[in-house]
Amino acid sequence: MNTTASLDDVYRVMYNDHHDPFQVLGPHSMQLDGKPCLVIRAFIPDAENVAVVVPVRKRAAAGKKGKPSPTKTTLPQEKEYPMEKIHPNGFFEVVIENQKDVFQYQLRKTTLSGSIETFHDSYSFMPTLTDFDIYLFNAGDNHKIYEKLGAHYAEVNGVGGVQFAVWAPAARSVSVIGDFNRWDRRFHAMRVLGSSGIWEIFIPGLPEGSLYKFHVKTQQGFVLDKTDPYGTEMELRPRTAAKVNFLQGYEWHDQEWMERRAKEDKFSKPMSIYEVHLASWKLGENRDWLSYHELAEQLVEYVKKCGYTHIELMPVSEYPYDGSWGYQVTGYYAPTSRFGTPQEFMYFVDYCHQNGIGVLLDWVPAHFPKDIHALALFDGTHVYEHADPRKGEHMDWGTYIFNYGRSEVKNFLTGNALFWLEKYHIDGLRIDAVASMLYLDYSRKEGEWIPNQYGGRENIEAIEFLKHLNGVVHHYHPGVLTIAEESTSFPGVTHPLDQHGLGFDLKWNMGWMHDMLEYFSKDPIYRSHHHDKLTFAAWYAWSERFLLPLSHDEVVHGKRSILDKMPGDVWQKFANVRLLYSLMYAFPGKKLLFMGGEFAQWTEWNFERELDWALHDFEYHQGIFRLVQDLNSIYKQQAALYEEDFAHTGFEWIDFSDRANSIISFERKSKEARETLIAAFNFTPVPRNGFRVGVRHEGAYRELLNTDASVYGGSNVGNSGEVLSDPMPWNGRDHSVLLNLPPLGALYLKKK
Repeated sequence: MNTTASLDDVYRVMYNDHHDPFQVLGPHSMQLDGKPCLVIRAFIPDAENVAVVVPVRKRAAAGKKGKPSPTKTTLPQEKEYPMEKIHPNGFFEVVIENQKDVFQYQLRKTTLSGSIETFHDSYSFMPTLTDFDIYLFNAGDNHKIYEKLGAHYAEVNGVGGVQFAVWAPAARSVSVIGDFNRWDRRFHAMRVLGSSGIWEIFIPGLPEGSLYKFHVKTQQGFVLDKTDPYGTEMELRPRTAAKVNFLQGYEWHDQEWMERRAKEDKFSKPMSIYEVHLASWKLGENRDWLSYHELAEQLVEYVKKCGYTHIELMPVSEYPYDGSWGYQVTGYYAPTSRFGTPQEFMYFVDYCHQNGIGVLLDWVPAHFPKDIHALALFDGTHVYEHADPRKGEHMDWGTYIFNYGRSEVKNFLTGNALFWLEKYHIDGLRIDAVASMLYLDYSRKEGEWIPNQYGGRENIEAIEFLKHLNGVVHHYHPGVLTIAEESTSFPGVTHPLDQHGLGFDLKWNMGWMHDMLEYFSKDPIYRSHHHDKLTFAAWYAWSERFLLPLSHDEVVHGKRSILDKMPGDVWQKFANVRLLYSLMYAFPGKKLLFMGGEFAQWTEWNFERELDWALHDFEYHQGIFRLVQDLNSIYKQQAALYEEDFAHTGFEWIDFSDRANSIISFERKSKEARETLIAAFNFTPVPRNGFRVGVRHEGAYRELLNTDASVYGGSNVGNSGEVLSDPMPWNGRDHSVLLNLPPLGALYLKKK
């Protein structure tokens, strides 16, 4: 071959084996025979002929007195430099003598079929990532890495196109493949930027909507076609390519919401969450998924009717397997295409905000699936995960665990959290499976885990990552909530970072949930023996900032629905549900209820079908729905039920010791006790007429709620709307009221 390049470099380019094809291809200033020249090389496998095309501007014809006519412009012309075909595989070269400066040019190829195409040469452009971008990423601190890696619009030297960048530190070579180059790895081989592990290339003129992947060749010579870890849109499963989407073109209308969110005290506001799985909440007429637009209109209307303050979406980051419910993520930066485009998801969130509904996102940084097209073994080595399965695999779940000690992995996850908050205005992140992150021996037997450097079981790298995550999120978005699904007694989950806490805003109170469901599953005749289940949560209620969850996890895998867990006949089952919900809304902590619970669905949740909406037509289910509506309304109206959730001053027992009757009563207080509310609960099906409860002040007490009201499906045992206090000391208080406590019922009372 007659070429100015080394033959080794030429063959490495042709066989997609060069770590930096820019060293060979594109323009290169050289000295040949002592004279300056410009050498331009191109590798275009489908070309028969190629020419370098240079625009040349020629002055217009002269006007009077030899000056250019002001009415005529300069006319562009082209100069062509035919390239020599050095190798039949499609390697071309031209030497332009007496030209030492690199100039802007295009390539014009003629294919074997005779078609002609003119385009800018990707190998004539410099990288767009700066050294500082790369330094921050390798240090784990590039907080807008989602604007650097992946596929982004760029304009270089006045030419628009798409800049591609991917981190694959152990790869031998990487190419961009897509529908624009017939998925052929030879056309757009990338270069690695020094020792950063980042590969990049600029492809001029590429339109938005193009499908692409990264073709990775490992050090051993194996090839992998990988979805972009930073891809902002994905194909609908089972297809796995990313789609170029610049996330432009949507105009937000939630400025008022965002400004208010940043100023408000998020801890002293009511928070009642409706947890939703979008694919199975409701289906369309043809039993297909609702779109983001349809969900916005139908779901938001329903949530407002119920009275919730927030929606929590089970994971919407792209995932291939429906049965994972979204918890096996392959596209961390892409809202699932099941329901529409990223811009349509923006509309969904915006619509929620305009209607006064917050949006929380279930986020999964604890593990990721082994699907070979995604993060697993990304460059043929363990890039995102630990190599040792004793630290890098969840055997129970069949997934990999992120390597939280690797700076670039930490940056990937932190950047992802900020991405959802910045690009989609998400109001909070519920971090899934935090307990599995905190402990090295989580769900492992002896010998299946590696102790930390101090010999302990705590995952120090994960702990530091969570602290870093919470610090960064709250720095940029102080009004946003981070919520930990953490099921152990790990100390300080919601404590501030400067007090050695993890820095979360809220923690799921799994202990309360397990105690309540175990207690309510007991036949009332045995409940007196389990009275401590009712009262134990109050002993630790202020050790963390808690959220009380009745989530999807409690109504699947044979656990039965909330309604079906309850003992007794049909009437008692519904009465128990009403009692449980009223207890949750009165007890300190924010609230969460999974979809279907608001009308007491009989069957377990099934991700393959919609909720049993027909149950709304039946009286008992209507009663539960009305109760949830009223609970949400009372909860939002009564400051005593939410202002002091996280301080002992907001709660006081009246009587927690009546084990024989299975009755408890307590008082909730607003800040500075401006408002108070009394709640009393009877956990047996026996009406307790003339039951005395102590109160602090004399006067009339209005019945804000009676779960036994007939409108809820109850038997109407109550107090005719209000009771007058007696000057009889009781329960350590100067006054008392004589109540008719309904069977399996709850009362909320407030002094008039």
